[in-house]
Order: sequence, then structure tokens, then C-alpha cells
Amino acid sequence: MVDLQRIRNFGIVAHIDHGKSTLADRLLEHTGVVTKREMREQFLDDMDLEREMGITIKANRATLPYEYKGAMYRLNLLDTPGHVDFHYEVSRALAACEGVLLLVDAAQGVQAQTVANAYQAVDAGVEIIPVINKIDLPGAHPEDAALELEQVLGIDASEAIFTSAKTGQGVAELLEAIIERIPPPAGDPDAPLKALIYDAKSDPHRGVISHIRVVDGRIRRGQKILLMAQDRTYIVTEVGQYQPRPKAVEGLAAGDVGYLIAGIKTIADVRIGDTVTDASHSADEMLPGYRPPQQMVFCDFYPGVGTETPELREAMEKLWLNDCSFTYEAATSDALGIGFRCGFLGLLHMRIIQERLEREGNVNVVQTAPTVTYEVALHDGTVKSIESPSELPDPTKVLEIREPLVTASVVIPAQGVGPIMQLSLDRRGVHKKTEYLSPTRVILTFTFPLGEIIYDYYDKLKSLTRGYGTVDYEWTGFRAGNLVKLDILVNGVPVDALSVIVHRDKAQQRGRRLLVRLKKEIDRHMFEIPLQAAIGSKIIARETIQPFRKHVTAKCYGGDITRKRKLLEKQKEGKKRMKQVGMVSIPQEAFMSILEPED
Repeated sequence: MVDLQRIRNFGIVAHIDHGKSTLADRLLEHTGVVTKREMREQFLDDMDLEREMGITIKANRATLPYEYKGAMYRLNLLDTPGHVDFHYEVSRALAACEGVLLLVDAAQGVQAQTVANAYQAVDAGVEIIPVINKIDLPGAHPEDAALELEQVLGIDASEAIFTSAKTGQGVAELLEAIIERIPPPAGDPDAPLKALIYDAKSDPHRGVISHIRVVDGRIRRGQKILLMAQDRTYIVTEVGQYQPRPKAVEGLAAGDVGYLIAGIKTIADVRIGDTVTDASHSADEMLPGYRPPQQMVFCDFYPGVGTETPELREAMEKLWLNDCSFTYEAATSDALGIGFRCGFLGLLHMRIIQERLEREGNVNVVQTAPTVTYEVALHDGTVKSIESPSELPDPTKVLEIREPLVTASVVIPAQGVGPIMQLSLDRRGVHKKTEYLSPTRVILTFTFPLGEIIYDYYDKLKSLTRGYGTVDYEWTGFRAGNLVKLDILVNGVPVDALSVIVHRDKAQQRGRRLLVRLKKEIDRHMFEIPLQAAIGSKIIARETIQPFRKHVTAKCYGGDITRKRKLLEKQKEGKKRMKQVGMVSIPQEAFMSILEPED
């Protein structure tokens, strides 16, 4: 066992694409745990999707041995995601650390997620080491980036370490700073075992692999342990560390970060944030743990072409075993059959889950428009949470509908303030404050209804700022709004999968836009198809798909006009009868058209 004073637990946090995974690669290489021959980009990112998209989706970990001033130290590294959808991964990693490297791109400077991660680190009470990365870029301004950190977050610019994760410049100084500045973990190796489960994944052969941070005591192979929140006991079959590949060890002691395997069969049997203790000499109280991740965006997944519902269910169950941050439950649609109502942390998380289902589960998925959670206050005094417009109670019973609010920090170039202010006000944003990072960059703070920004706000922000704008948001609560359910009727029949909840002032505009898109996607039939947008029984917009027309009088030349009229009347009666019994098939593209950005 390594002396507590020679252990350092630290994470890397930053805005997306500021070089976290590349810096982790250099740390692995510099400490010698991975040779140059073995090294590949994003070494710790083990998902194909992470490599293709160039982002970290799941937090990764590695134990790095490092010699400093003649003594061997054990550095436990946690590489975290940068996207706002995965901030819960950052919070879990911070609970297992005593310090963080706050990474800032020397060319881009402080961004929205940089600020959010810094505040999370302050709340967690960990030591912050500012690191200015990418100093090798031609457009790098490392001193300016360090001054922005000092101005916005109050972090002393003189403490910043300048590095290039690409070339390895400054990595040795960074490792020294980790040892000197980050405090060793507190804990008593002789106290009763107390370990925090900060992550878990499922292995088809070995069961659940729990990632743990040992706070007090020791854990060994063969030990009988108790999961305090679940009140279940297990026998430890393996403990180990990531070096960076999993390596079994005899035991872990206070201050160590590693993993344990104890014959736990499904991930449902493990609660993230639970406390592991010795079954015979248990701890007096549990560790604080975490709040479970909160799903912010919901949509329905239905089986697509060539896929049956049981196949989709099996693919979802397998994926959930490795990522319990999304939820699913059975749902039924008249238009699409039997599927699943799924909850996600954000739109990127939703796209990643769909992609993983199709790749790893080998299924085709039809996805409906994403929605957010609403609270509905009823006249009888009860409050109901709904995740889909189809769950909205009878309007006569509804007192008010409350929509989720978020506080958003938008970092933009100073010349983009006007367009972004207009974009935000159009999305019913309320401006709170403006702060200048530097003469050329600004942070705008707004409160938004979440439903107004989940679709395309980020894309439009990037477009209006030529790619330099970033946004971070956090949920703040619910607020009553003038909201209505907008129904879409195809051939007089409501299609529940196309229904949305919108603000009354935008209902007609939104309904008209949806109908125009649907008209392009639904094929013409032999009868006229009316497309209607309605609030309750009131039709507020209509488009019509004209029928195919057969020229039944083509062979009638000359003769009595009544003959032509007879044929036209017969055709008219046939179309009328066809309209009554005819079915309109709605292609997947029609549902996907709702997800397209606004014009």
C-alpha cells in the first residue's frame, strides 16, 4: 500500500474541445504507463462513437506512477466530458478528487462550460490548478486567457501553467504542480471501510464493475461487503486499478481510486453514490453521495423498418446496463405502434443513445419530436408531471401548465451582442446581466424556458457568432406560462406523436410551419388529404395535399354532355367513399421534419 501522503487524486475539466483527452494522453505518455508505440489519440476514450465525434461521453480514469524528488507518487487521473449534457459526469468525478486541472484554450479563452466547471469545482471544495493549453497555436494568447480567468473567476493569473497537450510542452511542470499544489487525500486506513461508488458499468461475463474511491479503511479480495443504500451483501471477487488498462491488485486502501467486482448481476442492483462498507464492521453513516441525474429531454423511440418491438426492447435493455443515465418505459401510438418513452440529459445525449442503439443493438429506430417535462396544476389542488403532450389531462381540469426554466450563460464576441440579444428575446429569454471578459468578449446571462432552446438555439448561436459563441445552462425550476397543446390532424385524425406543447402566442406560427413541412413529406393519395393544426376544437391552420386526378372523360369526344357529367359524378362518389375508408401512411421523414431547425 502506498503512503497516503504520496497519493494525488485529480480530474481534468474544461469546455468541450479544449484538449482534455489530448492532455490525458500526454500525461499517460510522460509517466510511462503507455509507450509511444502503444499510444493512440484519445487513448482513454474506449467507445468508437467518442473517437468519431472527437468528444468524451463517459468519464475515464487511470492510475499513473510518477517519481518526484526521489519518491514514488501515485497519481489517480479522471478525464471528464466537456459537453453541457454530461455535467453530471463531472460532478461525480469531482467527488472522487482533491483537485482539478481547469483547462483553457489559449486561442479561445474562457468559455461558458469553463465557468460552469470552475463553479462546480469551487462548490466541491477541491484545489484548482489553472492550465492554459494549446500555446503552440498561431492564434494563441496565453497571457490574455490567464487574465480572463482572473477577471471572471478570481483565479490568480500568475498560478497558471502554460502547456501544449499536442507537443508535450509544459507537461513535466504540470506533473510537479499536481504533486505540490493538490493536497493528499484525507482518510484513515485503519478505520471501518467506507468507499464511494462514483460510476459503474456492466460486463456480460463478470457482472457489474463498480468504480470506487476508498475514503476510509481497506478493501480486499474475498472480503464480505455491504452496499449501505441497497442493504445487500456481496463477496468481493476482484479489486483493481486502471493503469490505464484494468489490473487486479491485492487490495485498495484509504485514498485509492479503483474498481471492484463482487458478483453483482445487473446495474439496477447498484446505486451511484452508494457507500461500500465491511459487512461485519460497518461504518456508522453513509457518505453524502449524489443526486441522481435529471432527465431534461424526452422523446419516443419506435421500431423502424425491419425491426420488431422485442428487438428494440432487448437493445435498450443492453444499452441501459452500460448507461443508466437515460430512462425508458413502454409507450403506444396509434400511428407508430408500440415503442418506448425515453428520457435524456439533453439533445446530444439523445442523439448518442439513438446512434448507439442502431450500432450496438443493430436496430432501426423511428424518433418523435423531443419535448421537456411540464408540471400541470389541476383544479383539485394536485400537481402532475408530464413528459409528453399526450399525457396532458382534459383542459377543463387544468388550472395552469408550468414550464421548466434554465439560467443560461452565453459567451460571445462583443460585436455579436445585438443579434444574440434579439435571438434570445425571440425565444422568450429574460436578460439578467452582461459581463465583459475582455474588450472583445462578453458573457450574457438569461433565463429561458427550456423548451425554447433545446431545438436549435445552439446552432443559431454558432451561426450568428461565426462559430465563436458558446452556451451553458442549468435548470432552475418551473414557472407558469400561457401554454397550450397543439394537435396535428392528418385526414381529420389526430396524430399523437406530432402533438407539441407551445406558447399560445407562437401556436399559429408553429402549427403553420409544421403543416408546410408535413405537406412536403406525405405522399399524394387518390383522395384529398387535409392537414390541420388545432388547439382543442379550434382549427388554427390548414394545408391540403391535392389528390391524383384521373382524366375519366378523355375518351368522351362529341355526343351528349350528360355522359361526361355522369362519369365525373361517378368519380366524385368514388373519391368520397375512398376518403372515408382510406388510410394515410405517415413516413418517418415526417416525424423527423419537426426536428429540423426553424427557417
